Amino acid sequence: MKQKFSKHWKASKQPRKQRKYKAKAPLHIKKKFLNVHLAKELRKRYGRKNLLLRKGDIIKIMRGEFKKKEGKVIAIKTKTSKVIIEGITVKKQEGAKVEVPIQASNLQVIELNLEDKKRLKGLNREKPVVNKSKEKNQEEKK
Repeated sequence: MKQKFSKHWKASKQPRKQRKYKAKAPLHIKKKFLNVHLAKELRKRYGRKNLLLRKGDIIKIMRGEFKKKEGKVIAIKTKTSKVIIEGITVKKQEGAKVEVPIQASNLQVIELNLEDKKRLKGLNREKPVVNKSKEKNQEEKK
């Protein structure tokens, strides 16, 4: 049986191969595409650059038509790798308002939804061991 998705694919300069990889990826890998950059204050507090997006997070749009607008995440569509944000709507020709799905790469998290205990556990874990060894070396030099 022929595989639809290659686990051994590393990288390519060709956009068509990059698009193919993203389109044919299984859901557990597509979920990783929903990582979003953290605001500078959150980066300092949690010691990481990005985080998996969750429903209830407050975000700021960094690119596109709705640039600099803020809103709460209503839904996350893992299959299409899109995020739906409260208040970001477009008026259709017939007059109805529709939410606009936005790529996660164009967003920045301003405030985290900390109601989930599992997420709190992941955020509060210690920083990488590499930093600790550097700190010990600096203390010994003093």
